[in-house]
Amino acid sequence: MQALGSIITAVFRRIVPDPLVIAILLTVGVFLAAMIFGSFPDSCQTSLDRVDWLLTSWTSEKALWQLLAFSMQMCLILLGGFLLAESPLVRRLLNMLAGVPRSGRSAAGLIGLTAMLLGVLNWGLGLIGGAVLARATGRSLADRGIPFHYPILAAAGYTGLLVWHGGFSGSAPLSMTTPSGAKKVLPDALDINSSLAALDTTILATSNLIITGGLIVLVSILLMLLYPTSDETTTLPVISVSDDMETADPPSSKTFADWLNNTGWTNRVLGLLFLLGGITAIDSSGIDRIGLNSIIMLLLGAALILHSSPASIMKAASTAAGGCAGIILQFPLYAGIMGLMVASGLAQRMTEAMIDLSTPATLEFWTMLSAGIVNLMVPSGGGQWAVQGPIALQAGADAGLTSGSIIMAVAYGDELTNMLQPFWALPLLAITGVRARDIVGYTSIIMLVAAAWISFWLLMT
Repeated sequence: MQALGSIITAVFRRIVPDPLVIAILLTVGVFLAAMIFGSFPDSCQTSLDRVDWLLTSWTSEKALWQLLAFSMQMCLILLGGFLLAESPLVRRLLNMLAGVPRSGRSAAGLIGLTAMLLGVLNWGLGLIGGAVLARATGRSLADRGIPFHYPILAAAGYTGLLVWHGGFSGSAPLSMTTPSGAKKVLPDALDINSSLAALDTTILATSNLIITGGLIVLVSILLMLLYPTSDETTTLPVISVSDDMETADPPSSKTFADWLNNTGWTNRVLGLLFLLGGITAIDSSGIDRIGLNSIIMLLLGAALILHSSPASIMKAASTAAGGCAGIILQFPLYAGIMGLMVASGLAQRMTEAMIDLSTPATLEFWTMLSAGIVNLMVPSGGGQWAVQGPIALQAGADAGLTSGSIIMAVAYGDELTNMLQPFWALPLLAITGVRARDIVGYTSIIMLVAAAWISFWLLMT
């Protein structure tokens, strides 16, 4: 396993470009595929008409610009996690946890286990928590003089996105528990009531507990097995905020404005309001439906309270903001890809083609596989369910399968190819400082093992 991981990682480092290049290539590829295989209105009689229609669809509010609010949310969750991790108290707590592993191998297993457990609770917590812990663990190992392989630690921090859709923030399972949620994604032609699925048939179903629980155990062990041998292990630089951010004496307050800038009570008042707002939102929506806004409020609230002054917050925020560059530039490209896939009918055609290959006994497997492929171009879990859900549910109903089993089949496919999709890795790459090509060799192996595990249960049970 060590040799396989090293070989595949070496290959990916040579052939995988930066995430921005991947997003550009996907954009061009989807444009060409839509021109050849897409569905067009009757008014598009010529190739020029088709190009004009695709460009109009691509630049619409439902395509290129549909993720602007979500992009800001991701920037804020990255910022909040970074600020919280760099506060003195949390940094000491992280160092305590990061100090537990006595080797790089055990560190990879611990980070993966923690990231996946957090991912089951909430995908945002899994993503940001795994990234922050990977960075803190790398720094701790470096400080203790223990050799370690930083890319696999970062890959371990990303594994929360492998199990999230089988956890308590899964978009598809949660949206299908109530008629109001189902109406947002299902067409009127599909019977809403018969498509609903209680949580005990999806997230809390015995099959999902086995599949998701098994993934947590298997991947934690796999990370340790993939860890490079000692002579291949390298210590890479771990990005961090300068220690003088925490230890330097605050500047003298010569004026009232200086005092306001460097006193702690101003940011702590705002932090308390953020915490109360987040708690109120969670109480209103329910702990099982905690959203990104609530997580952001809790992260920022805790960070504001734990930092010594507004000046300290701004110094850390200035460092963290650079990590948002990839999100700001690439999320609109993926939004455009998603819009083209929907407008041209490519996503629907891909799903229908996979379902046509299936039998009632294999429908869940082919649904999962099609969801994995669609996820590479429609990486939003909620967006993918809106595209694929109606088709998959209708096929499941025709085959006599329960809606819960079909919902989870889509969910498993969605989370599997997150291990190849750089869309969700951007915040982790910003926090850890690694490149996508450094981790994708490991995450691809993790994806294949996870796919084998899930496929076994879908086909044999």
